[in-house]
Amino acid sequence: MSSPDRTPYLEYAAALRHPGDFAPATERFFSPAAQINVVHPFNETGNGSGYHDAVIATLQAAFTGLYRRDDIVMAGQFEDGDWITATGYYVGHFSSDWIGLRATGRLAYLRYGEFHRMENGAAVESYIFLDLPELMIASGQWPISSGPGNERGYTGLIHGPATQDGVMTAPQDPAESAKSYQITSDMLLKLATKDEAWRPYWHENMMWYGPGAFGSFIGIEHFASFQVPFEGQFDGWSGGSKNNGMTRHFTRFGDGNYSCSGGWPSLTGVNVKSFLEQEPTGERVFMRVCDWWRREADLLVENWVFVDVPHVLKQLGFDLFADLENAG
Repeated sequence: MSSPDRTPYLEYAAALRHPGDFAPATERFFSPAAQINVVHPFNETGNGSGYHDAVIATLQAAFTGLYRRDDIVMAGQFEDGDWITATGYYVGHFSSDWIGLRATGRLAYLRYGEFHRMENGAAVESYIFLDLPELMIASGQWPISSGPGNERGYTGLIHGPATQDGVMTAPQDPAESAKSYQITSDMLLKLATKDEAWRPYWHENMMWYGPGAFGSFIGIEHFASFQVPFEGQFDGWSGGSKNNGMTRHFTRFGDGNYSCSGGWPSLTGVNVKSFLEQEPTGERVFMRVCDWWRREADLLVENWVFVDVPHVLKQLGFDLFADLENAG
């Protein structure tokens, strides 16, 4: 398999690395016909101009000196499509209110993750995750005190790879990429098993960097204290790699020692127990999810995760951002 040209994304990322007018870079990177999907409350924003006006421009207006840093950049192919993905942080001084969130008047970080399907040097299909709950927790504006697991994970600034080699500007060893893809794909099929058959794929001291609303965990036992109860809150919990007919991965690939996946939606299950302090609805819930993994030898050692938690809460009857608007 050939590796997609990373140049268009690297040029786009370079333009966002310092404060300035991000509109020209956005217009160049996204096709005029691009379909861009962003977490709730943005959802579908249209093409690059719509995305810029709805998300980037409003973020710039609220965060003085806004810039962006990448912690992981990787590229690969999935179902005959060329994909580029990245994750890192937007950084700025939270000086004005934004989407119902009150400005803190201090430095703030907003974690992002992006997946772009590329054609002719432009993004034509994009999925953009923002960890809004992480920002809300840091700002003292998150209304939920508990997480889905037996213990509450750490919420705060999440680091990039411990090896500091996550920004891959050139193609990696195809054999290593294939190995990363296969180990990750095999592990995903073992989630939600009674015997926790996913365990052999992970290092004992693995790092799971979860969504802010869930928290992050070190070590396989602490991760299990989250993952097993989380699965149990949904009957028939199933992911996008299992061909369940309801969810799918829009992409999944390896790049050297790294792998990634994303689905819109990626997980589903019937809500049968209280989740994030919401009463069970008995209704099917769909979750927008994405991941990046780093592998050492035959084991996964780091995993960065996004879940569009506000979108899940909305399905459970709690529209977080409507509540913020009403409170304001």
